[in-house]
Parts: sequence; structure tokens; C-alpha cells
Amino acid sequence: MIMHMNDSLVWISGASSGIGAALARHVPFDNARITGISRSPGPPNGAHLRADLADPRSWAEVEDRFRSDLAGFRGSRAVFVHCASTLEPVGFAGAADSAAYRSGVLLNSAAPQALGHAFLAAGAGLDCARHLLLISSGLASRPAEGVSGYCAGKAALDQWVRTAGAEQRRARGGGCRILAVNPGAVDTPMQARIRASDDRDFPEAGQFRRRHASGALADPDQVARAIWDLLAQDHPSGEVVDVRRR
Repeated sequence: MIMHMNDSLVWISGASSGIGAALARHVPFDNARITGISRSPGPPNGAHLRADLADPRSWAEVEDRFRSDLAGFRGSRAVFVHCASTLEPVGFAGAADSAAYRSGVLLNSAAPQALGHAFLAAGAGLDCARHLLLISSGLASRPAEGVSGYCAGKAALDQWVRTAGAEQRRARGGGCRILAVNPGAVDTPMQARIRASDDRDFPEAGQFRRRHASGALADPDQVARAIWDLLAQDHPSGEVVDVRRR
């Protein structure tokens, strides 16, 4: 088996932009090996695993990477933060492009569960601390016309975290801490995309434009640091955490 010298292993999906890129920039652990999982390379402070997470064929490749990186690992912690998601296609269900809608459903709903399972399976039996953070949204708990697939995907993510987190609290579950994290409204390319939407496709677009114009969006770097701070706090596995209400 490969013996790793890194004290921490960190994987971040969606690390090429937005919150994922900010998380990669602000990993708080010394001597950490960072791997970004995305279609495009992320920040230059880590390795890159190219994967289109809307394609189910990529999920086994990610699990293989988890297993190979964790083989022989003797460090103190392993962390996977799943950020990858999409608003596309913006438009009403039944009117939006069908192929794009299917792709969004796979990325937003299925990939968090499949990759979360993959991380738990690869790390089962390790003695180190294990943390699985999945980035959620306020739209997990309320409808927003025009992004039905995104809303439903985040709701599914939250429920998976509650259920898998409860399983992990049992001794036989393996002891990985699983959290869903609502970062609030953050100044990211996803926010820019929603502001550019046609009001007919996304009726709330005007509210998002006004929020941006008033300076109400959070800075991605500040949000990333708040997310990393969660690991030092006493949140039980299975909790859905709003970083604005800590």
C-alpha cells in the first residue's frame, strides 16, 4: 500500500469557480493534499481530477480516486466538500430543454448521493477524522419558479444528509461527520447567471438583481472561511447548517 506523508486529504468538487474555488484557496490545514474535482482546473494549490459529474460514468472514477488516495493513509483527517451543482436549464419544467434538464437532475440530485456514498465507502474503517460537507441552498426549502431541478436537487441533498448522518452516528455506520451547508446568497458566477435570466423563465430575477445592486451578496472568501470553521464546531452528523446563523 502507498504510505502518504500528508496529514490531511481534501477533495473539493466544483473547485473551478465560486464557493468551490474559494474553499480550495482557504483550506486551513497544514500539509494538506488538495484535489479539485471538476471539468476545468481550479486554483493552482492542488491536484485536479477532471470529471463531468453530470455523467454517471464519472462517479466510479471519483470513488476509485478516493480509494487510491486513502490506501495506506495515516494522517489525521480526510475531508470531501461537494460543491458542484447547476441552475441550468433556467426555465419552467416541461418547457426547458429536456437533455439539459436531465443533466441538471443528475448533477443536482443524484451526484451528491452517489459521491457521498463513494466517500463513505472508501473511508470505512479508517481511524482518522472524516468529514463530508455538501453545499446546500435556501432553495432546498422553498420553491423558486424556473429552477425546479435545482430546488428539488438541494432538497434531496438535505434529506440524504439527515438520513446518512443519522446512520453515521451509529457505531456500525463508521463515524464520518456529514453536514449540509447553506451558504446563503454569495457573489458567484451562479448568482450572475440567475441575474441574467429572462424574467419569463425566472420570475424572481428582479429580486436577485436588486439584492446584488444593494451589496447584499456575501463574499465567497468569507463564506469559505466560515464553512471551514464548521469543522471545529460541535455540529452533529446529519445537521443542515446555515452559516449565516452560527
